[in-house]
Amino acid sequence: MKRSILTATAVATLIWFAGTPALAQGRGHGGGPPSTAGGAGPHGASAMHGDVGNGKSPSVSSMESSKTPGTLLMHNTKLAGKLSALLAKQNPPITDLQAASMGFKNLGQFVSAVHVSNNLNIPFTQLKTAIQSDGSLGKAIKALRPDADSKAEMKTAKKQTDEDVKESETDTDTKSGS
Repeated sequence: MKRSILTATAVATLIWFAGTPALAQGRGHGGGPPSTAGGAGPHGASAMHGDVGNGKSPSVSSMESSKTPGTLLMHNTKLAGKLSALLAKQNPPITDLQAASMGFKNLGQFVSAVHVSNNLNIPFTQLKTAIQSDGSLGKAIKALRPDADSKAEMKTAKKQTDEDVKESETDTDTKSGS
């Protein structure tokens, strides 16, 4: 009897913790690299990094915490269409958005990388590899385009990312969270 009560309590506790958004969103900012695209700080690419209290739609933030960029893009057809159009300009064109987004820490990092690739005419696959090996978008820009102002390029990409997300919030799939 005691064992079944203990087991039931443990299961209930696990279910409760699994459903607690604050724990699922990884709010801790200590140790490790910043979660923003290119290390822009704790508020970079706002809604896509779990910052709910910044005036952005909580639906995007809460979805971000537990889903990969590819999964989020399946639910946000407006943003997926825009990114697909940018990746289609690559030589050769990149047509698999899910594969392109694999390996990115979050949606903001992926969207910013697509913009930097487009803005600086860097092949996306080359930029993606550099981001994953160097650990940040800023370092990847410096490695691939030493003559570019990496801080300015990251700022431009962040602005484009924020605009894309804001525009895509009108997408009914994103608002419904389905």
